[in-house]
Amino acid sequence: MRGLAPGDDLPDEYWQALLEAAGADGGQAGPGTSERLLLLNQVPGHVLRVDCRRCGRIVEIQKADALRLYGAEAVWRGVRQRLLDDTCTYRTGRYEEDGCWPSFD
Repeated sequence: MRGLAPGDDLPDEYWQALLEAAGADGGQAGPGTSERLLLLNQVPGHVLRVDCRRCGRIVEIQKADALRLYGAEAVWRGVRQRLLDDTCTYRTGRYEEDGCWPSFD
């Protein structure tokens, strides 16, 4: 097999390997997919819950309400942080110290 020149198109096998490595499976989360990297519409269950490792606060929201507020394509990890940040009472005035720390257990 000859090597590729800089202007040549990459073979289909290359692109397929990239898609498989990135987990591009048509939007379906596999059993090994980390829950925090899921899109909001892929998270199982109808009640979403996040707790803060710093202050111990727990925030729950109906999945339907979260979808309405943040959109189906929002990443669950970002939504967790926003849920805590929107209701955080731990403010010091310093950016590095402010806010809650979501638990991703």
